[in-house]
Amino acid sequence: MLAVYASKSCDSRGRVFAEKEHAYRSCYQRDRDRIIHSAAFRRLEYKTQVFVNHEGDYYRTRLTHTLEVSQIARTIAAALNLNVDLTEAIALAHDLGHTPFGHSGEDILNELMAKHGGFNHNLHGLRVVDYLEEKYPDFPGLNLTWEVREGIVKHSTSFDIAVRIKEFLPEIAPTLETQVVDIADEIAYDNHDLDDGLTSGLICEEDLQDFEIWKKINHKIGQSYAKIDKLKRKYLIIRSLIDLQVTDLIQETKKRILESKISSLADLRKSKRRLVGFSSQLQVLRKPLRSFLMQRLYHHYRVVRMSTKAKRFIRELFEEYLVRPEQLPAEFQVKIAKEGKHRIVCDYIAGMTDRYALDEYKKLFNPYEKV
Repeated sequence: MLAVYASKSCDSRGRVFAEKEHAYRSCYQRDRDRIIHSAAFRRLEYKTQVFVNHEGDYYRTRLTHTLEVSQIARTIAAALNLNVDLTEAIALAHDLGHTPFGHSGEDILNELMAKHGGFNHNLHGLRVVDYLEEKYPDFPGLNLTWEVREGIVKHSTSFDIAVRIKEFLPEIAPTLETQVVDIADEIAYDNHDLDDGLTSGLICEEDLQDFEIWKKINHKIGQSYAKIDKLKRKYLIIRSLIDLQVTDLIQETKKRILESKISSLADLRKSKRRLVGFSSQLQVLRKPLRSFLMQRLYHHYRVVRMSTKAKRFIRELFEEYLVRPEQLPAEFQVKIAKEGKHRIVCDYIAGMTDRYALDEYKKLFNPYEKV
């Protein structure tokens, strides 16, 4: 039932630690389930997307974002006859390595770790599933398949840089399932950050009226629903924007596959061109709106203030744990001798949720706070 260029579970390169196959679940279905039941996945509920958790309970978190990416990616994968289970597993795992406080948390940890290997959330995501999750008696981590781990490492968007690791053959193209997750991630955060930006009041609909893509959809909705209220119109516009991009992506990807004469997974792996992508026409329509979000939302003074505060919290926590590592939980202290203080402190902070990091900050630096 799968396309000839899809990743089939029977052809998986397997796991680091060999396991007997399950009676009625494929290896990628088992990976998906292990990710969902991991502690790192649960913590995504209280990790920031753009707005810090205590700003309000409407805004996206890493968990809701991840579920939205998964839903979009599954739709695209099914339409292209790709392996939906592999796509879903990669989508659910793609943000496991994120720090508290969004990209500002990653930036400051990378700065603090500059002389000790740096910090990259894709690489840390692999570390989470390979090592930091401790659930099974027979192996460390979740022991995921090679293909899901490759998808984590090769995840690439305008905010994410794929990591080059020899084990994952950086010279070969990522699977189409991985490429689908990359674009589904962009579609999700572009449109849902737009939604959150409008809800927060940091941007308003009047700011968007000159963008052709917004104007086109808004006009169409106005023709069908002359008296629709503002909230429902916003929802319909966001939904229509996602549908427009997903439809274009599916059509353009099918076209590229035919043009590139991809007739097997091996052909795909040799391709020097990313096959999952938007048409040139839609790219032109998307670009101004994405630039607007960067300038007016991500660089809005309130978001910058949140980001600056977050970096200060993480820097002070990092420096305090580094000077007095005995303040770390026992299970982290025992790892210091093998991996060094910097990496273990980094692991501990990267695993925190926004609210846990704020609670730790208060416990360590507020003299009236119970420890």
